[in-house]
Amino acid sequence: MLLSCLPLAAHAQFQKTPWPSAQASPVIDLMDLQGQRWTNERLKGRTVVLNFWATWCAPCKEEMPSLQTLHELGGGEPVVMGVNVRETASHVKRYVQATGIGFPVALDPQGDLARRWGVSVYPTTFLIGPDGRVRWRIQGEVDWTGAEADRWLNSLSSARP
Repeated sequence: MLLSCLPLAAHAQFQKTPWPSAQASPVIDLMDLQGQRWTNERLKGRTVVLNFWATWCAPCKEEMPSLQTLHELGGGEPVVMGVNVRETASHVKRYVQATGIGFPVALDPQGDLARRWGVSVYPTTFLIGPDGRVRWRIQGEVDWTGAEADRWLNSLSSARP
């Protein structure tokens, strides 16, 4: 399968689709660059923005500042979590340091997690409610500081465990 950065139609930056209600939420078991482990259990009770990205992906790089702002302004709610796919730890660490990314970033060096989540284009972001259920898959670049993203995140806050 060819993985790509998502160049959606010129009039749309992203495509938002609901996660199938009959489909279970995939397992989250990640180690971030600081050695912290992130699991479904640890994230339960919190809204999560799980973003799959790569340093070679221009839309991913364009989206990063708004994810960072969401992380900073939210004070940990929602949890913003980046998953870098198919790149080396040293390369990703250099990129994270150079760009000032402060939210947790985990590695998926073989792309196994991305495959389990059905990621085939970058960036792809999943919005997970506090009940632990995936609600939305968003393919493409999003302004996470905008009104539309704010509405999406607010709609998740009612999904308590």
